[in-house]
Amino acid sequence: MIKSSFLALGLLFLFCSCDKARVFDEYKELNGSWDKDSIVSFTFAQKDTVSKYDLFVTMRNNNSFPYSNIYLIVQMEEPASKIVKVDTLEYQMANPDGTLMGKGFSDIKESKLWYKEKVRFPKVGNYTVKIQQAVRQAGQVPGVQELEGVTEVGFRIESTE
Repeated sequence: MIKSSFLALGLLFLFCSCDKARVFDEYKELNGSWDKDSIVSFTFAQKDTVSKYDLFVTMRNNNSFPYSNIYLIVQMEEPASKIVKVDTLEYQMANPDGTLMGKGFSDIKESKLWYKEKVRFPKVGNYTVKIQQAVRQAGQVPGVQELEGVTEVGFRIESTE
């Protein structure tokens, strides 16, 4: 009994200590699809205006995801709700044979998508990142109303030091 407790404690310590670069990492669960009008929002406190950070959009999707790429609109607001920048980004999500890219052993794959690298936050305070899908079918002007296969959307900040 004591041996298994020490083993469990050791594994927990090892598992938790493997991700030293992580500063912020949060996911918002979706119900298997992402409505084009649904904005996923993350707020985080930033106290360091000197260090540099890498920023990522993270996604978990399953085999119901029907496209080879995804378009996202990402907006970051500084403290006091001043918009820093709005970006429209495209990421490849599937291999040429149609299999989903990303990490995972089951039909759910996790993708870590570069948003910005070596960023310095100019002000101390709460920042908000808002993410919206902007996928369109080829030749169509209106966006896809319900993007199937997206189970979670996340935002991650890693220290570069």
